[in-house]
Amino acid sequence: YPSEFLTQKLTEDNQIPVHLHISMSLQYVAGLKGNALVEFFHGNIAEVENEELRHLMWSSVLFYKSPNVEVMACVLLSTKAVYFLLDDSFIHADEHQSDFWNTENSECENSSFHLSCCFVLKLNDLQSVNVGLFDQYFRITGHSADHIVTCLTRDSYNTHTFIQQLMAVLSLLARTPSPEPVDKDFYSEFGSKNTGKMENYELIHSSRVKFIYPNEEEIGDLAFLVAEKMDGLTNLQPLDILLYVLAFQVNHVKGSAQNTSLLQPKTLILTSSDLFLFDEDYISYPLPEFAKEPPKRDKYQLADGRRIRDLDRVLMGYQTYPQALTFVFDDVQNQDLMQNLTLDHFGE
Repeated sequence: YPSEFLTQKLTEDNQIPVHLHISMSLQYVAGLKGNALVEFFHGNIAEVENEELRHLMWSSVLFYKSPNVEVMACVLLSTKAVYFLLDDSFIHADEHQSDFWNTENSECENSSFHLSCCFVLKLNDLQSVNVGLFDQYFRITGHSADHIVTCLTRDSYNTHTFIQQLMAVLSLLARTPSPEPVDKDFYSEFGSKNTGKMENYELIHSSRVKFIYPNEEEIGDLAFLVAEKMDGLTNLQPLDILLYVLAFQVNHVKGSAQNTSLLQPKTLILTSSDLFLFDEDYISYPLPEFAKEPPKRDKYQLADGRRIRDLDRVLMGYQTYPQALTFVFDDVQNQDLMQNLTLDHFGE
């Protein structure tokens, strides 16, 4: 161990997304190749001697206890646990983290060491995995609020690959088998008699971990929410969501020495008539079983919305992925340009 194929794959996956900034400690990890990467894992991260590193992924992550702080992480999947190698600055980014993180190493702050903290979620503690719409993100849920993490991959391929690797690793776990299910008819199996709504599509793995995928109703609920923001235009035409994608809105910082820009996470939704930007809560929904009250904010909050007919042009950058798009809209907002024309204009 490890095979040459796996070593090569880990090296290929060890690529930081170019648009996200990371600390010196994580840059060091990103520079490791092949066997050096495996040795680093066993020497610094692995908790058990005989565990194997199976998959590596760079992703933004959110924690249930701090839903407003998105942080870059190196996600390492082994045969025993999922490790989230985090930027040390994350501890100081949120004042509510004092009880969440163990800060014993604070005396090292002024030394030349670059610290990273590692959040560990053991596979035996894993209860469910919720996959987001169109595989743009997924949420891993353990047995408490401290053990809920969302990975914002913003990439269906990365999500799919991680889920496949996680299922393969979970198959190696020795867990007691579930009791034999009682035969149920179709309606009691797939429907909730209390609400009349179809439940989300669930796949129960042999390790008893639930993999929960969104069903068609989630798109319907989202379409209804978007329709509410469109000032009654939906009476004229059916509303179809053409595109749902997790993106960043670029805000340039004025007066800075370098031409820096802040990237604000946004959910972009395109319909046949409008373009919307939403602030979405990726971590709180669906509610975990131990949650005693609903989250303080809605899942979707409208940040901006424009009509496609007001779109003047779209500017595309020539850089490689991720692509930057600039949407330029007309200054005249919420006005139909044709409404002021009368027959007098076409008279003699």
